Formats: sequence, structure tokens, C-alpha cells
Amino acid sequence: MEDEKIIALYWQRDQSAIDETDRKYGVQLRGLSYGILSDREDAEECVSDTYMAVWNSLPPQRPKRLRAYAAAIVRNLSLRRVRDRYSKKRGGGEVALVLEELAGKIEEFLRTLSADDRRIFMCRYWGFASVAEIARKLGCPQSKVKSSLHRTRGKLQKYLTKEGLI
Repeated sequence: MEDEKIIALYWQRDQSAIDETDRKYGVQLRGLSYGILSDREDAEECVSDTYMAVWNSLPPQRPKRLRAYAAAIVRNLSLRRVRDRYSKKRGGGEVALVLEELAGKIEEFLRTLSADDRRIFMCRYWGFASVAEIARKLGCPQSKVKSSLHRTRGKLQKYLTKEGLI
């Protein structure tokens, strides 16, 4: 089913919208969440929470790409779960605050990259894709992906050093 039709089901408050979303994107959402959490049960809970969040936000939202919209939600929920796990073990909310500051600096850094380098970096570190998956998706050799990631990590280290975070 096309995204527009699934979104229309959400707007009609038809619960089959969740089934259609799961049928079309469930495997990808579970894979993304599992890549972050490394725990199938937690990943499944995050995917379920994602469907609830999509249900509660449509309407008024009307995303152009349902997959990207749901992926952003499941990624954020999964990362929040990791932060919660970690912050309980290591100093309460301070870790979350530091991670948010770091995320802001990384966003600034990403704006300095070429479109190709940014796409490769985001696939690897936002989407948790393997080098082979990125190369296949972008239609380039794995060596190009590896060298781009290596150069970008070096640039990121210099940028964070200059910003006083390293």
C-alpha cells in the first residue's frame, strides 16, 4: 500500500493503518531499533511505541515519507532507551545533557561535509548500516565508504578538538 493511503487511514482513525505500517516498514524499524539496542525485546517495545507515536501525531502531521517519519521516531525512542539505561548507571541526567551538547556540535560539523560524505556518515552512524550495506545502497565500492568514513572521523576529531570538546 502506498504511503499516502496509509496516512489517509491514520487521518480516518482506522486502526488498520498500524497493520499496514507494520507490514510495509516493520522489518526496517525493528532492524534499526535492534541495531541501537542489541535487545530484541526492547527493540520490539520501541517499534510498538513508534506506532503509538505515529498514531497520536497523525493528524495533525502529514509526513511526505512515512518510512523516514517512523524511522526518526523509532531511532529517537531507541536512543532514549539507551540513554536511560546508561544514565541510571552513570550519574543521572548529566550524561543525557552532555550527549545533547555533543549532538548539536556534530550537527554543525555535518553541515561542513560534502553531500556524499554526509550521506555515508549518516548511514553508518545514524542508520547503523554496515559498510557493505552503505556501498550497496550508494552503488560504490566498499573501499570508498571505508576511506570516506576514515577521513570524516579525522575531520570530526579536529572539529571537536577546536570546539573544546576533546
